[in-house]
Amino acid sequence: MNTSEILIDGFSRISGIINRTVDGITQDVLTARLDADANTIAWLVWHLSRVADDHLADAFDMEQVWTSQGWVDRFGLPFDTDATGYAQSSDEVEAVQVSAALLLGYLDAVQERTVELLGTVTEADLDRVVDTNWDPPVTLGVRLISVISDGLQHAGQAAFVRGVVQRMS
Repeated sequence: MNTSEILIDGFSRISGIINRTVDGITQDVLTARLDADANTIAWLVWHLSRVADDHLADAFDMEQVWTSQGWVDRFGLPFDTDATGYAQSSDEVEAVQVSAALLLGYLDAVQERTVELLGTVTEADLDRVVDTNWDPPVTLGVRLISVISDGLQHAGQAAFVRGVVQRMS
């Protein structure tokens, strides 16, 4: 495997988990909360998709799929266009009341863009600095692994929520 193939595999695992988690669930399960302030599956999927879209667009100096393909309008969320879910309140989590088809459509669009971008990455590209707001500055390699890690954690959380909610029903 080469560098881009390894990265594509890592990102593909996120969408695979989410597709299995969301497949066949009802809107009630998609938006269920394990307690009053817990994240929903809908919010987790939206958030991990937004983070990947935001971070990869920034790293590759491109417009996000969220805006370039009109997903922001289709979702119609009461957030700023650039919101990704970081530091959102419980009420904002609750506001993500969208269908599984919409969530998976956006996730798939982000995954398609991700595969396109990662298909061009070489080992030498991984040392390119993409964010100077940190000390040390963040390289492309570190940013990509960070997004994979965050996405896998949230995908696992979504799968856990589905399992708990379905067992409680």
